[in-house]
Amino acid sequence: MEYLENLGRLAVAAKQELQCLTTEEKNCGLESAARALTARQDEILSANAKDYEIAQKGGMAEGLLDRLQLTSARIEAMAEGLRQIAKLPDPVGEVMESFDRPNGLHIDKVRVPMGVIGIIYEARPNVTADAFGLCFKTGNAVILKGGKDAFYSNQAITKIIREALQDIRITADAIQLIENNDRAVTTAFMQLKQYVDILIPRGGAGLIRAVVENSTIPVIETGTGNCHIYVDEDADLTKAIPIIINAKTQRIGVCNACESLLIHEKIADRFLPGLGKALQDKQVEIRGDEKVVEKIPGSHQASEEDYGTEYLDYIVSMKTVSSVEEAIAHINRYNTRHSDAILTENEKHMEQFLKGVDSACVYANASTRFTDGFEFGFGAEIGISTQKLHARGPMGLKELTTYKYLIRGTGQIRE
Repeated sequence: MEYLENLGRLAVAAKQELQCLTTEEKNCGLESAARALTARQDEILSANAKDYEIAQKGGMAEGLLDRLQLTSARIEAMAEGLRQIAKLPDPVGEVMESFDRPNGLHIDKVRVPMGVIGIIYEARPNVTADAFGLCFKTGNAVILKGGKDAFYSNQAITKIIREALQDIRITADAIQLIENNDRAVTTAFMQLKQYVDILIPRGGAGLIRAVVENSTIPVIETGTGNCHIYVDEDADLTKAIPIIINAKTQRIGVCNACESLLIHEKIADRFLPGLGKALQDKQVEIRGDEKVVEKIPGSHQASEEDYGTEYLDYIVSMKTVSSVEEAIAHINRYNTRHSDAILTENEKHMEQFLKGVDSACVYANASTRFTDGFEFGFGAEIGISTQKLHARGPMGLKELTTYKYLIRGTGQIRE
């Protein structure tokens, strides 16, 4: 497809230029983009209003509408993310390891850019700025394929960033947006292996599955979030409800929101009624086992499917368990390897849970909402990887680099 081939060629040319930029030049580009996003936020908000109106008329779910909508505060947060990335150490060129061989060869293992990164994502226009910032700081060119629901927003953000780079004589092709919503184009993009070095999907289970199944480019999976909180028999219940309410309701449409709760049966009688009321006061529908339905008026019987569902809505599944071992087993069966938490004052149970749960991020006595590149001090994130190669958890700057070996000799030949 000639359209994509052209984007690929431009990206490869851009990566050569980007890999020659100094840290100071890259930081200048990030600052320029941040200023432009703030100064021209009216353009972004106008474009986003078009997307939001179309999505609302199309019946988009409330949680997804929240992801789509931009405000002045969210645009400022996007700009601040770029400024934070500018302040972070540049990983490119870092000597990760250095050693000498008996034959006199000196070997350095050095961190380098990936090259050209492709990102396919759904209705989250803030990803456009985050992806640019992280890729740019690491010397990578990026080709973006956003969801059609955020088409006008992504167009506006990309245009503003490209012009901000041009203003300081840096190639605008550091960031390119695929402005064609045909599914055939998206599929063809997944097979642009001769130009794109790594592909990162960011969205729901359907999108991620489609990319994994169709891509000929190496893929880093950023997962869906069926995140759990287990309330242990030795939990401090005065902490538990605020943590759960934050994890579930602060933003319902994000991958680190809590979707499922496990409650130890020994505290169920005294804890469930208050927990149920607190959740229902926030308009959360509760789907639980027999004990939950008995103790929380207005709750509904959960199905097997409920325990494996990422709702992205005001719904939570709930189950009582008899031990930390049962909680760990349930979580490892139904979770998506994203973020899970235990609430307990029992150190033994805490360590057992932290070691036993197979997720990218495992918490003790804290909300799962902290699984975020900004909260981890990464400035922003390209996504939350739920796989084990090549990265796991919030992906910041270092996760967008690879390495190569530099070998210096004095005339050695192999015998």
